Amino acid sequence: MSESCPIPTPDQKQYGDIQERAERAMLATIYQALEHASKQAADELKSVGSQERPPAYEYFAAVAHQKLFLLLCGADPETFIGGNPDIATSIIDNNQKISDHYWTNRDGGQNTGQSSKGSRRRP
Repeated sequence: MSESCPIPTPDQKQYGDIQERAERAMLATIYQALEHASKQAADELKSVGSQERPPAYEYFAAVAHQKLFLLLCGADPETFIGGNPDIATSIIDNNQKISDHYWTNRDGGQNTGQSSKGSRRRP
Protein backbone atom coordinates (compact mmCIF):
# COMPACT_ATOMS: atom_id res chain seq x y z
CA MET A 1 0.00 0.00 0.00
CA SER A 2 1.13 3.54 -0.63
CA GLU A 3 1.56 6.14 2.08
CA SER A 4 -1.60 7.88 0.91
CA CYS A 5 -3.64 4.80 1.77
CA PRO A 6 -2.71 3.72 5.29
CA ILE A 7 -3.65 0.32 6.65
CA PRO A 8 -6.87 0.69 8.66
CA THR A 9 -6.92 -0.04 12.36
CA PRO A 10 -8.94 -3.09 13.47
CA ASP A 11 -11.78 -0.78 14.55
CA GLN A 12 -11.73 1.04 11.21
CA LYS A 13 -11.74 -2.27 9.33
CA GLN A 14 -14.66 -3.55 11.42
CA TYR A 15 -16.57 -0.32 10.76
CA GLY A 16 -15.85 -0.55 7.04
CA ASP A 17 -16.96 -4.18 6.89
CA ILE A 18 -20.22 -3.39 8.69
CA GLN A 19 -20.89 -0.42 6.41
CA GLU A 20 -20.14 -2.49 3.29
CA ARG A 21 -22.53 -5.27 4.33
CA ALA A 22 -25.27 -2.75 5.08
CA GLU A 23 -24.73 -1.09 1.67
CA ARG A 24 -24.91 -4.42 -0.16
CA ALA A 25 -28.12 -5.36 1.66
CA MET A 26 -29.65 -1.95 0.95
CA LEU A 27 -28.79 -2.12 -2.75
CA ALA A 28 -30.16 -5.66 -3.03
CA THR A 29 -33.43 -4.39 -1.55
CA ILE A 30 -33.52 -1.47 -3.99
CA TYR A 31 -32.85 -3.69 -7.02
CA GLN A 32 -35.50 -6.15 -5.85
CA ALA A 33 -38.01 -3.29 -5.40
CA LEU A 34 -37.33 -2.07 -8.95
CA GLU A 35 -37.90 -5.56 -10.33
CA HIS A 36 -41.07 -5.90 -8.25
CA ALA A 37 -42.47 -2.54 -9.43
CA SER A 38 -41.74 -3.38 -13.05
CA LYS A 39 -43.38 -6.80 -12.76
CA GLN A 40 -46.34 -5.45 -10.79
CA ALA A 41 -47.10 -2.83 -13.43
CA ALA A 42 -46.83 -5.41 -16.22
CA ASP A 43 -49.05 -7.89 -14.38
CA GLU A 44 -51.71 -5.29 -13.56
CA LEU A 45 -51.82 -3.96 -17.12
CA LYS A 46 -52.15 -7.51 -18.43
CA SER A 47 -54.91 -8.33 -15.93
CA VAL A 48 -57.06 -5.43 -17.14
CA GLY A 49 -56.49 -6.36 -20.78
CA SER A 50 -54.47 -3.26 -21.59
CA GLN A 51 -52.57 -3.23 -24.85
CA GLU A 52 -50.21 -0.57 -23.48
CA ARG A 53 -46.61 -1.52 -22.86
CA PRO A 54 -45.76 -1.48 -19.17
CA PRO A 55 -43.26 1.06 -17.87
CA ALA A 56 -39.70 -0.13 -18.34
CA TYR A 57 -37.47 -1.15 -15.45
CA GLU A 58 -35.43 1.99 -16.16
CA TYR A 59 -38.52 4.16 -15.61
CA PHE A 60 -38.78 2.94 -12.03
CA ALA A 61 -35.01 3.35 -11.55
CA ALA A 62 -35.35 6.95 -12.78
CA VAL A 63 -38.22 7.62 -10.36
CA ALA A 64 -36.15 6.27 -7.47
CA HIS A 65 -33.13 8.29 -8.63
CA GLN A 66 -35.16 11.50 -8.72
CA LYS A 67 -36.70 10.94 -5.28
CA LEU A 68 -33.30 10.11 -3.75
CA PHE A 69 -31.77 13.20 -5.39
CA LEU A 70 -34.49 15.35 -3.82
CA LEU A 71 -33.89 13.68 -0.45
CA LEU A 72 -30.14 14.33 -0.65
CA CYS A 73 -30.78 17.97 -1.55
CA GLY A 74 -33.11 18.42 1.40
CA ALA A 75 -36.19 18.91 -0.76
CA ASP A 76 -39.61 17.41 -0.21
CA PRO A 77 -39.74 14.42 -2.62
CA GLU A 78 -43.42 15.05 -3.35
CA THR A 79 -43.46 18.84 -3.81
CA PHE A 80 -39.77 19.41 -4.74
CA ILE A 81 -39.80 22.36 -2.31
CA GLY A 82 -36.99 23.23 0.08
CA GLY A 83 -33.91 21.86 -1.66
CA ASN A 84 -30.41 23.25 -1.33
CA PRO A 85 -29.11 24.30 -4.77
CA ASP A 86 -25.47 24.05 -3.65
CA ILE A 87 -25.91 20.41 -2.69
CA ALA A 88 -27.77 19.78 -5.97
CA THR A 89 -24.89 21.31 -7.93
CA SER A 90 -22.34 19.18 -6.06
CA ILE A 91 -24.31 16.00 -6.80
CA ILE A 92 -24.71 16.90 -10.47
CA ASP A 93 -20.99 17.73 -10.72
CA ASN A 94 -20.09 14.40 -9.14
CA ASN A 95 -22.26 12.52 -11.63
CA GLN A 96 -20.71 14.47 -14.51
CA LYS A 97 -17.27 13.44 -13.28
CA ILE A 98 -18.34 9.79 -13.26
CA SER A 99 -19.53 10.11 -16.85
CA ASP A 100 -16.40 11.96 -17.91
CA HIS A 101 -14.06 9.48 -16.27
CA TYR A 102 -15.72 6.19 -17.12
CA TRP A 103 -17.68 6.78 -20.31
CA THR A 104 -16.55 9.81 -22.29
CA ASN A 105 -12.81 9.74 -21.56
CA ARG A 106 -12.80 13.53 -21.14
CA ASP A 107 -10.49 13.37 -18.13
CA GLY A 108 -8.13 10.71 -19.42
CA GLY A 109 -9.86 7.91 -17.51
CA GLN A 110 -10.42 4.52 -19.03
CA ASN A 111 -13.36 4.41 -21.42
CA THR A 112 -14.79 0.94 -21.91
CA GLY A 113 -16.19 1.93 -25.28
CA GLN A 114 -19.52 0.39 -24.39
CA SER A 115 -22.70 2.38 -24.50
CA SER A 116 -25.47 1.68 -22.05
CA LYS A 117 -28.06 3.27 -24.35
CA GLY A 118 -30.94 0.93 -24.83
CA SER A 119 -29.43 -1.75 -22.65
CA ARG A 120 -31.08 -3.16 -19.58
CA ARG A 121 -28.02 -3.27 -17.38
CA ARG A 122 -29.13 -4.56 -14.04
CA PRO A 123 -26.81 -5.34 -11.18
